[in-house]
Amino acid sequence: MQDYLIEFKGSKTGSTSIILAGTHGDEAGGINALKKMLPEFKIDRGRVLVGFGNPRAIMKKVRFVEANLNRMFKPDKLFTLEQKRTYEYARAQFLKAYFDQADALLDLHCSFVKQSRPFIVCEDNSYDIAKYLPVDLVVTGLDQIQSGGTDYYMNNQGKVGICLECGYLGDNNASQIANEGIYDFLVAMGHIVRKPKIRKQSLVKMYELYITKTANFKLSKPFKDFEKLSAGQTIGTDGGREIKAPKDSIILFARNMNRTGEESFALGEVIPGQPWACEQREAIDEAATRLAQIFVEQIKSEHREK
Repeated sequence: MQDYLIEFKGSKTGSTSIILAGTHGDEAGGINALKKMLPEFKIDRGRVLVGFGNPRAIMKKVRFVEANLNRMFKPDKLFTLEQKRTYEYARAQFLKAYFDQADALLDLHCSFVKQSRPFIVCEDNSYDIAKYLPVDLVVTGLDQIQSGGTDYYMNNQGKVGICLECGYLGDNNASQIANEGIYDFLVAMGHIVRKPKIRKQSLVKMYELYITKTANFKLSKPFKDFEKLSAGQTIGTDGGREIKAPKDSIILFARNMNRTGEESFALGEVIPGQPWACEQREAIDEAATRLAQIFVEQIKSEHREK
């Protein structure tokens, strides 16, 4: 498997985007979709860089080799000397050189939680692209509680950073979601000349990431992604101490942990309505297109009369 990113160029000028799969080596959905698409990958406009985030982990079919690559994109001063000696740290520095050339990033992932539904992770600056991707749920706020992801790096530069979670990593349908997501992203960024379709999407705002205090964190039960919690409900125990939901919430990425200082779950809230008014925006876009067509026809009519 190649370490480098493959460059594709359209016949017309346009933006530069990156599509990445395998940032976690055991998340096969995006990896398989990208492998299948590469031989016939074509774009109309701009420049697209395509590749695999963590080739060594992909070859071994593990999440990472020495460290979580998707936490290696935060400021350098926050890393220890031990972390800087890892393969993933070096790989992040290599990938940053590509990220710095790009306007937007789509990073394909899968959840380790069984029966997880597909969803998008992005912040406000990426909504105008995320609204076209083939899922009905958007998760925001993770940058404020969980730094160091690929999308975090792009967001901090004022660019578009989107993580597409394609479902459970053991679900064969994840590759189809990844395939659709790649295509819709290319259309939304103008690399493929098609009219993008706005999706109806709900919004979840994350507000807390729980970091283990001991080497013995155990969930009270297996939690599905986006499972609803009641205020005061026991989530698990950390070294024997009960950990409870502070308010009515949803839970995401919940897992047992046998190490101190590790991420064990995130909590969020469902925000009523849409992150953007999809139907209104679609109506506005259609009206604007129609007005433009009328204007063009008027110009043509006036030209013929002359």
